[in-house]
Amino acid sequence: MQTGAATHRSPVALAGRILLAVLGGYAFCWGVIALCAAGTFPLGAEFHDGETLGSILALLVYPAAFLWAFAARSLWRASAVLVGGGVLMAAAASLIQMCLT
Repeated sequence: MQTGAATHRSPVALAGRILLAVLGGYAFCWGVIALCAAGTFPLGAEFHDGETLGSILALLVYPAAFLWAFAARSLWRASAVLVGGGVLMAAAASLIQMCLT
């Protein structure tokens, strides 16, 4: 283990991290927006107000998710959190919407 030096990653691993950062961050932010839109509607807010709130939050979440995809030790853990979290939030938003109708 080298200390103080950058560790070398293969080009395939780097391409995987880039793909995860872009698409996984997008999926996670999509879940945030969907959950905000669906979650604020039962509280009395208009649907588009919740969508706007989610979009504003996503502007803060996306850079953090993007950078974390490169900082995480395990590519599999980062992909599970970003993609899996996005899917779970979108599923929760769909469940909320189904319960409202």
